[in-house]
Amino acid sequence: MYDFAAFAQPATWVSLLTLTLMEIVLGIDNIIFISILVARLPASQQARGRTIGLALALVFRVLLLLSISWVIGLRAALLTLPLPWLSEPWPVSGRDLILLAGGLFLMYKSTTEIHTKLQGEEEPGGSPAGPAPLAPGVVQKGRPWASSIMCW
Repeated sequence: MYDFAAFAQPATWVSLLTLTLMEIVLGIDNIIFISILVARLPASQQARGRTIGLALALVFRVLLLLSISWVIGLRAALLTLPLPWLSEPWPVSGRDLILLAGGLFLMYKSTTEIHTKLQGEEEPGGSPAGPAPLAPGVVQKGRPWASSIMCW
């Protein structure tokens, strides 16, 4: 029914080990990032925010792992870019677009978080930003799915 002959190949074990190590590192990244963001929540919502953030990170990580074969299969060119330094037009696939979007999102979020940490974000009234609300603090800023995307 299933062909397990691939598990006799050393390359399969190296790939499995690499994926496992990447998932561990990205999971630790999610824990650290969510912990930092949860610290902005009011004290009464921090435990709930941490639980929701880690649960979302787990769900998105599993969904992305289950869809990895689909994403890897997105190699067909959606468009081609005629770059002057290349002899042939560069084909852009769906996988390339997903990687680009994930990388840009991570750079944006990292930059805004560093800016907020160093400068202190101010509200229009001139007072420093107060505690963050639970939903945006965990879902949008917690980015449980973004670092998973980058492993492709």
